[in-house]
Amino acid sequence: MLPRIALLACLAWAGPVFAADVAATVATAWWVWPLALFAVCFVLGIVAIPAGVGGGVLFVPIVSGFFPFHLDFVRGAGLLVALASALAAGPNLLKSGLADLRLAMPLALLASASSIVGAMMGLALPSNVVQTALGVTILAIVALMALAKKSELPDVATPDRLSAALRMHGVFRDAASGRDIPWQVHRTPLGLVLFTAIGILAGMFGLGAGWANVPALNLVMGAPLKVSAGTSSFILSLVDSAAAWVYLNKGAVLAVVAVPSVIGMMLGARIGARLLGVLKASTVRRLVLVLLLFSGLRALLKGLGLWN
Repeated sequence: MLPRIALLACLAWAGPVFAADVAATVATAWWVWPLALFAVCFVLGIVAIPAGVGGGVLFVPIVSGFFPFHLDFVRGAGLLVALASALAAGPNLLKSGLADLRLAMPLALLASASSIVGAMMGLALPSNVVQTALGVTILAIVALMALAKKSELPDVATPDRLSAALRMHGVFRDAASGRDIPWQVHRTPLGLVLFTAIGILAGMFGLGAGWANVPALNLVMGAPLKVSAGTSSFILSLVDSAAAWVYLNKGAVLAVVAVPSVIGMMLGARIGARLLGVLKASTVRRLVLVLLLFSGLRALLKGLGLWN
């Protein structure tokens, strides 16, 4: 009985506009939605880590578009989902050398602070405005991912002074080729500015930020693609935990939505982390682009009132 009441409360948050969603949920057994969330998040966890996008950027548009939950609860759960997938994958990524602490910590510090500001902004705006902005953002992410050229091993001849002072360099073993590959980064000041902006977007939409972390690390700072994907996942664990506290404090995290989502994502992410070293990033990336394009269009049309 209590889980059913919690689901109805999740819908009632939205007010009378979503009365049809409330009626549909009443007609459906309460356990169907948590079970569906678990199954969806398990699949998302598998593809999110190899793609380096984090679970939140897939979770929020898909769940807000096709599940009868208010957007505030979906965004709150989305941050926990992205956080869970990052934490589940973190040990394997650090052990394999695909995530680097010296590279991650300065960037994560700024992004975490700005994500708190973004979360407060997102909760203050009307839900239809946020839903529309979410759809536009997701479609922009699709364009960015489709047009951006990624380099497996960027050529960074000389590190800048800041990256040298922070010792942002290392060696990782590429399981596909069996080689130890040294790397270093440059344009660190620009990277710090970009991660500040990324944190605001992550907190506002509950997306996580892997979709932006990877291009910033790879294309701007010159980190190898696999190191960028692994370090992006580690940065997510710090950024999303900061923004999630704002949603928790506002009561926008509902256990019956968040728990099955987090469990499914954690289990899927463990598989995804093991596949990161052997899967072709381009294959996973194409799958993610299709999912984001469809869910972004759905979010935009729902925010505009054209597809409820």
